[in-house]
Amino acid sequence: MKPCFVLLLTLLTLTATAEDRRRFRVMTWNVENLFDTLHDEGYDDADYLPQGAYGWNTVRYRVKLGRLARAIAAVGGAEPASLVGLCEVENDSVLEALTTQTALARLGYCYLVTHSRDRRGIDVALLYQPDAFRPLTTRALRVPYDSLRERPTRDILLCDGQTASGDTLTVAVCHLPSRRGGASRTAGYRCRAAALLRHAADSIARERQHFAMVIMGDFNDGAHNASVATFADSAFCVMSDTLTARGDIHGTYLYQGKWDRLDQIIVSRTLLRAAPSHLACSREDCRIFAPDFLLERDAQGMMKPFRTYLGTFYHGGYSDHLPLVLDLWW
Repeated sequence: MKPCFVLLLTLLTLTATAEDRRRFRVMTWNVENLFDTLHDEGYDDADYLPQGAYGWNTVRYRVKLGRLARAIAAVGGAEPASLVGLCEVENDSVLEALTTQTALARLGYCYLVTHSRDRRGIDVALLYQPDAFRPLTTRALRVPYDSLRERPTRDILLCDGQTASGDTLTVAVCHLPSRRGGASRTAGYRCRAAALLRHAADSIARERQHFAMVIMGDFNDGAHNASVATFADSAFCVMSDTLTARGDIHGTYLYQGKWDRLDQIIVSRTLLRAAPSHLACSREDCRIFAPDFLLERDAQGMMKPFRTYLGTFYHGGYSDHLPLVLDLWW
């Protein structure tokens, strides 16, 4: 066989392989208090009622929904993101409005949401493309707490689903306890939540021949903290270790002029070494999503997330967090 023909055949094979690869995009985002304007019985949502401290009203609510829809659609590009994990959503009502009354309506997202005992009524949710991910089983993990020192936190959403590749993928969406009261003082609560999730993940792994899992959400901790380190071993990989973003953006949340990587995507290491016929990814496939419209400059010229509120002042932006995105391929 002539060398030039061999080279041409090789190039054609590589091109076909690249074109044949299919993308399964995952996004996670803390959307900063997505409340509706109605009282949710049994929860302390008074601040986000029209007469409340934030002056939350229908116009602001609709603007917020439209902005979130714009960002979620932009993450997907020509092909919608397969999974979108959301933190700080109030209830089914806001998810119904987000998926059917905004630009997302044409994308056909379905959703799952927890109903936890968080006092303000905020929960976590998972948007999914039915053609890319079909839920098989769904459950919520309720985190135990000390009623004398701690408040009930958000449940962890756990879902097994079948992907278009034929894989069974376990997805967890979590929003671990906040740092209110001090990071070190509240660390034990976050570690307890992480341990609960890790125990559930290990139980599933023992039952599965090919275990594949994506954990995403706001951990209120970085990779160096104990709660996230619960997953830094031979079975899981914390993707935030190698996050890339543009310019001076080094995290997903800016606090007192310093970037933090509080939002996490963690994958089972089986996804890093999977065969081509299965979902697979590399560390380079995880990144911070930071388009210009999600950002603004502070007084010192530093880029920061374009927030909805600054304290109780309505600022009109998107969120105080930036999203994370992960691409899996098959």
